[in-house]
Amino acid sequence: MPPFDVIIIGAGPAGLTAATYLGRFRRRTLILDGGPSRADWIPESHNTPGFPQGIGGPALLARLRDQAARYGAEIRAARAETLRPAEDGFVLTLEEGAAAVTARYVLMATGIVDRTPDLAGVEAAIRSALVRICPICDAFEAIDQRIAVLGDGDLGGREALFMTTYSERVTLLHLGAAETLTLRPALARAGVEVLEVELPQITLGQGAVDLASASGPDKRFDCLYLALGCEMQSRLAVRSGAAHDQDGNLLVNAHQETSIDGLYAAGDVVRGLNQIAVAGAEAAIAATDIHRRLRQRD
Repeated sequence: MPPFDVIIIGAGPAGLTAATYLGRFRRRTLILDGGPSRADWIPESHNTPGFPQGIGGPALLARLRDQAARYGAEIRAARAETLRPAEDGFVLTLEEGAAAVTARYVLMATGIVDRTPDLAGVEAAIRSALVRICPICDAFEAIDQRIAVLGDGDLGGREALFMTTYSERVTLLHLGAAETLTLRPALARAGVEVLEVELPQITLGQGAVDLASASGPDKRFDCLYLALGCEMQSRLAVRSGAAHDQDGNLLVNAHQETSIDGLYAAGDVVRGLNQIAVAGAEAAIAATDIHRRLRQRD
């Protein structure tokens, strides 16, 4: 019998929530923590259930980590290198020559990585909320501000249109070829100004984002939203044959199981809404189904 009932790959909100559920189901659980979660970037979230005054990403992750450990989850700083089905579950090899680990079930909670522009101070600006990544999470806090959206093509256009719910002063800073932005008529109707820019024109200052104009006056914005897409962290499952969409999002059934028997996925690595509340719900669904199947096997 494998030493673990479940191995969770990823220590963000989805992975840690699943570990808490599995621990309370009295299951032997290992979490492989491959590095900082996307949630670690959050300065303060006001749409996370149960925190009406808001909570920062690092503080939320610390609470979730403590909760998972309280119910017996083993958390190990390691990255999985390969994943393959075995006679009674799965075998995972780890990077840097660590011994392989085995489990009867595996939950992928590896999330995504946001693409960020090559701008000086961008990481600090994200942590201070000058630069923002998720309008669903925090556009409410940008009501009536001077909002800039940095994007390439229609992804940036869609985000700029979304932001008009919160402010009448929305500007799309468009990178790349002008013809890739097909939403110009809709943006014009919504009152969104579109400026063709290059990254060297943008400066992240103290409490403001400045745009040096090639013609006309310079502009200043209260915040900058990034609409540059993201990179899926599903390669491990995809290499093992898990079904996915064209963007690399893993496809799962109603119980969060992938196309590989016994391999589950939850959170941003799954196609859907990339939100902490959604990640927690998917983790609960996956953990409960895994427990049900373990009871049947036992």
